[in-house]
Amino acid sequence: MPVEPPEIHPKAPAPGTEIGAHFAECFGCGDGESGLHLRSAIGDGYTVHSKFTVTAAHQGAPGLAHGGLLACAFDEALGTTVGNLLHKPAVTGKLETDFRQPVPVGSTLYIEARLDGIAGRKIYVSADGHLDAVDGPVAVNARAVFISVGFEHFSTHGDPQALEKLAEQHKRNKRDWDINP
Repeated sequence: MPVEPPEIHPKAPAPGTEIGAHFAECFGCGDGESGLHLRSAIGDGYTVHSKFTVTAAHQGAPGLAHGGLLACAFDEALGTTVGNLLHKPAVTGKLETDFRQPVPVGSTLYIEARLDGIAGRKIYVSADGHLDAVDGPVAVNARAVFISVGFEHFSTHGDPQALEKLAEQHKRNKRDWDINP
């Protein structure tokens, strides 16, 4: 199947819009004590800009970010891009990360994620993580394939109580029903 350019959903947030947590209990973008607290904003075109500060709780080797947590941050940034720009529920099918240089505790990764294309249910996205500044050296690159799914994926496999919490959160925030964003 040929890869087509993505079409931004007409209700996608405008460039510059800051994106809140899609679910308060999300490890990636929620405000839970042990989470990543990733913050994102819509960029121009097919991009979303996210920011993640590495804390001591995120380290693997002494003083350095754990590679798995960095992959998690990229998964969240890429999923935020898909969900907010396309308004399609999707799940990660494949995630590949290239670690170009160490990411120290206390540093901030500025992640620029972009939609690259769509082929059927497959959504191709990629990102670069710049160290300590939007134009800093690239420390991590990522590429992913997300798979567009129906709501039944979450209602069949997810926790019904968590889905109820999500629905209540969306009622309070006066948002349309969605899983991601």
